[in-house]
Parts: sequence; structure tokens; C-alpha cells
Amino acid sequence: MLRRLALTAVVPLAVLAAAVPASTATASGSASSGPVPSVAPTSGPFAAARPALGPLPMPLPLPGFLDDGEGTGAGEGDEARTRLTVSVENTGVPGADGTFELECGPTGGTHPEGQAACDRLAEAGATRAGRQELFRETPEGTMCTMIHGGDATARIVGTWEGRAVDTTASRRDGCEIARWNSLVPVLPDVR
Repeated sequence: MLRRLALTAVVPLAVLAAAVPASTATASGSASSGPVPSVAPTSGPFAAARPALGPLPMPLPLPGFLDDGEGTGAGEGDEARTRLTVSVENTGVPGADGTFELECGPTGGTHPEGQAACDRLAEAGATRAGRQELFRETPEGTMCTMIHGGDATARIVGTWEGRAVDTTASRRDGCEIARWNSLVPVLPDVR
């Protein structure tokens, strides 16, 4: 999708960049045989101010275009920049407490469910809402149900899709339980 969107933006710009020098030559009179309508004022205070038209700048190519479609695409390049340290305490689940390293693209580290965790992060990263909400802490003053989901706490530090992450999670109320559950399997399922 991103590649298609970039192509739709690049192609019209390339056409415009090729057309502008030809139109400026025609408008200046060097290649015209008669009067050419112009949007530039011919009289009045703005007649002297003529815009300097020239070739339009081309946008920088997206990473997927640098290698002619071979290698990593836009989504895969983001996944390769994921490296998180997940520290979990007081879950009550055997083997769930501890500090685990998670790397995605390729999957690596000591996380017990590495591939599933990387898949969850990729799924969340595929939507704008997921990218904005996944690691966001509950805003101060949010009304949450007073349900205690246990004493489990977690801290996640590192980078996700090239962005710095430093967040904590707990199960102290309904909002935090929902946050924790949205991060499963990055965090252990303690339900």
C-alpha cells in the first residue's frame, strides 16, 4: 500500500518536473509565436515580482525503492528496527517473571514467545491507531473501572519501528488490564 501511494505521488511530480521547463520557455516568449496567457500579473505592484520557475525537486525515494524491490520493503525495514527489553514481575505464572530480550526482523533474543510477540508488534504497527496507542500509558484523570487484575508489573524499554519505547504496565485497574492484554504476547498472558 505504501509503495503504491509513493508511486502515485512520484509519477505526477516527474511529469510536472518535465513540463515546467517547457512551459517556462513558452511563457517567456523564446518559443512562442503569439501572446501566451499567464497567471503572473502584467501590470500593477506585483508585475515586477516574477516567480523563478524551474524544475521541481524530486522527492527522496522510500527505502523499498532503493534496491529496485529486492530485499526489505517498507514494512520489513521497520520490523528490523525493533529491539525491546521486557522485564516482568509478580505474575504468578511459572516462567513468566524475568527479563527478556526481544528482537524482530529476524526474530531473536530470549523472549519465550519471540515470533508471536514480533507478529503482534507488526500487526499493531500496520495501523495508525496501533502505532499511536500500543505503548501509550493511560492518561492521568482517565476514569477506569476499579478492578484489580493482580500484582503483575512490567517495564518495556528499547526501540519499536525506530521509535524509543520506555513504558510500564500493571494490572491495577480496568484501563491497565486492557493495556496489558493488548500487549500479549509481548507481555505474558496472566488471565
